Amino acid sequence: MDMERNRLYFFYKRDDELVERVKPLIERAERGPFVVVDDAQEANIIVSIGDDGAFLQAVRQTGFHPDRLYVGVSTLPTRGFYCDFQIDHIDHIVEAARNWKLEVRRYPIIEVTIDGTASFFCLNECSIRSQIIKTMAIDVFIDDLHFETFRGDGIIVSTPTGSTGYNKSVHGAVVDPLLPCFQVSELASLNSNRYRTLGSPFILSGERKLTLKMSEETSHFPIIGLDNEALSIQHIEQIDIRLSDRVIKTVRLKDNSFWDKVKRVFL
Repeated sequence: MDMERNRLYFFYKRDDELVERVKPLIERAERGPFVVVDDAQEANIIVSIGDDGAFLQAVRQTGFHPDRLYVGVSTLPTRGFYCDFQIDHIDHIVEAARNWKLEVRRYPIIEVTIDGTASFFCLNECSIRSQIIKTMAIDVFIDDLHFETFRGDGIIVSTPTGSTGYNKSVHGAVVDPLLPCFQVSELASLNSNRYRTLGSPFILSGERKLTLKMSEETSHFPIIGLDNEALSIQHIEQIDIRLSDRVIKTVRLKDNSFWDKVKRVFL
């Protein structure tokens, strides 16, 4: 363990039951070589306690910091895609750290820019949907080349790690997180003489830029999903999405690869 990287911040919901479950973990950490801090800005290791949703919130609320290590600890009976450890198995966590059974994995994230001003990061996916019961019309550009005119319920743009979530539920491909890319999937597309889409998910290199231009009739009050948060904006004209130069560094067990997790969850 790098002695300079030993300041821990525990991110978790402060309800009575979870506070009691977290106490032994904090007490064990405070025995050394770690220092537990109360401010996430002072930490260089962020420990998320909960489930994968809590991990996404921990990353978002601490600013997708590229110089911090993120560790997921599950409170559920099973581990998740981002949670390699279980809260009731403290000895397992300590033993893994002492015997170098851990490795750092760098996960790509996407950067979402709305109308050239506000920018957001996503570790899982960005989704664009209509807030009203009406299909959306979106012109899709790849590197400024008009690719298709989409009409349907919405579009999902996912990272490789996010490919196992919302993206998979609409028959998107599961993508190895070692590939620097992102995936575009449709939500209930309408194909007619006027609107024609590819009709299947497609994967873009990390060097590409995806631009979504909203039609005037459907540009009002769209819902932008940023991982497990929703952003409602009164009017949007254009959304630009690209793979960020920034990555999220997570700590995982060497014997629990991405494909181990896929097999455990889906097969």
